[in-house]
Amino acid sequence: MQLGMIGLGRMGANMVRRLIGGGHDCVVFDLSPEAIAALEKEKAVGASSFADLVGKLAKPRVLWLMVPAAVVDRSLADLLPLLEAGDTVVDGGNSYYVDDLRRAGELARKGIRYVDVGTSGGVWGLERGYCMMIGGEQDVVSRLDPVFRCLAPGRGDVPRTPGREKLGGTAEEGYLHCGPNGAGHFVKMVHNGIEYGLMAAYAEGFSILKSANAGRAERAADAETAPLRDPEHYRYELDLRDIAEVWRRGSVVASWLLDLTASSLAGDAGLSQFSGRVSDSGEGRWTIKAAVDEAVPAPVLTTALYARFSSRGESDFQDRLLSALRFQFGGHHEKPGK
Repeated sequence: MQLGMIGLGRMGANMVRRLIGGGHDCVVFDLSPEAIAALEKEKAVGASSFADLVGKLAKPRVLWLMVPAAVVDRSLADLLPLLEAGDTVVDGGNSYYVDDLRRAGELARKGIRYVDVGTSGGVWGLERGYCMMIGGEQDVVSRLDPVFRCLAPGRGDVPRTPGREKLGGTAEEGYLHCGPNGAGHFVKMVHNGIEYGLMAAYAEGFSILKSANAGRAERAADAETAPLRDPEHYRYELDLRDIAEVWRRGSVVASWLLDLTASSLAGDAGLSQFSGRVSDSGEGRWTIKAAVDEAVPAPVLTTALYARFSSRGESDFQDRLLSALRFQFGGHHEKPGK
């Protein structure tokens, strides 16, 4: 099958490589000529512009956008005059599902099909495959099935869920048509919200382990410092690298995220190359909004999102206000930081 890929970043380029390896033809475009040239050496057809890309695709065309959510509308505005009824646009990034509903309606009025694909796999996708959550009309999703099947990880060596053989479908292959437009990105949105919570749980747990030697540290004895009542209870020098590794072997908390934790700690036990400033690209916020709208309690996911805000200094003003209030009512002076 022929497909045009727009956006050759960390995921887009490797998706092209996986598709080419599976026998598909790819025409590619990116703002970086170097990214295009690299894939041309791997049998992709390069394009110098949107118009050039569209012109090199056979009708009905399939164009896959793998660009940041913030530039999808701008990309569609530039592409729309070049497309015709029967063409299909796939958004494989992390768009807000509400935007999918609007975009699908706008494109439908011109006879252009729209498919939203929540894509998970990151930089490992070329080797492992991409888990895909798909939204769109059944006929166009079915027509794109060869592309999804090629990109997906397949069953591999994952043990089959008992009773799954009676259910059928593509979920075991690593891709799923979740429902109409917006459903794919809705499922991916919640997937990423859960990811925030899982990552926060590992980070908090390992931080507690790291501080298990608190009883050996010198602590101030003054009115501003809560005493450690039982320092003899906290005299462990724990090897986080080994703990991460042993948990990978048969533990109930084993996961791919734990695998990545173990890999990070093995390379640099102090994680000295990272400042701890954690970004959020939107999905966690949208997940919490959906939880509020649905009246579904989500305290873990909400706290994980707020922790990311704090990591970037977003709590600086409120922390200063807390300090100011303590000084106002109790004359408490700030203690110097570490």
